[in-house]
Amino acid sequence: MSAALFLLSTPALAQSGLITGKIISVGDGDTVTAQFGSKKATIRLACIDAAEMKQTPWGERSRDRLKQLLPVGKPAKFSIKEKDKYGRFVAEIFVENRNINLVMVQEGQAVVYRQYLKNCPASQNSLLSAEADAKSKKLGFWNQTKPVMPWNFRRQNSKPKPNSSPKTVPQSSNCDPSYPDLCIPVGAPDIDCGKIEYRNFRVVGNDPHGFDRDGDGIGCEE
Repeated sequence: MSAALFLLSTPALAQSGLITGKIISVGDGDTVTAQFGSKKATIRLACIDAAEMKQTPWGERSRDRLKQLLPVGKPAKFSIKEKDKYGRFVAEIFVENRNINLVMVQEGQAVVYRQYLKNCPASQNSLLSAEADAKSKKLGFWNQTKPVMPWNFRRQNSKPKPNSSPKTVPQSSNCDPSYPDLCIPVGAPDIDCGKIEYRNFRVVGNDPHGFDRDGDGIGCEE
């Protein structure tokens, strides 16, 4: 049984919509791995975005704080929202009725990811209010003159540098023109980023596989 089917069918799924699991590891300020019975899954914290690890020192600080809030072995409850293009489950995480996603924003360790805020209808107002408060107090990530939003940092670092040519896979008539840097056959069954090895490639046209979820012209961004 896949992790997706497991999470959807597990008896641990209560009427409240919360799945009980425990933390295995913390990857960065908005990603953890959790254990659900005999299965494990990568969880992306819903509706927030933390600084990338290369955004020194903010990425490391955000990760370290999330490790404190979600130490290894810590029981937690997960409100699963969706599965993203990388095969991760997107969720709000609760520990003793404390919304960890919200705590990260309150402390300035993460920002509100407005593009996906619709996934958190019950907490979106609290998230926006918490961000405004953290920003006014210059907490965490906001304690810098010109903060670069994590999504902008990813976009800037995924584009080819000036005077450099992207590696391009030779195209054939059977390659989907939406992906000029690699060859995805026209009419191939729907696939996601978790099923291909390519990252940070150009996306133009229709993007039938939805690799460029945020519409910035870059597919499967890391």
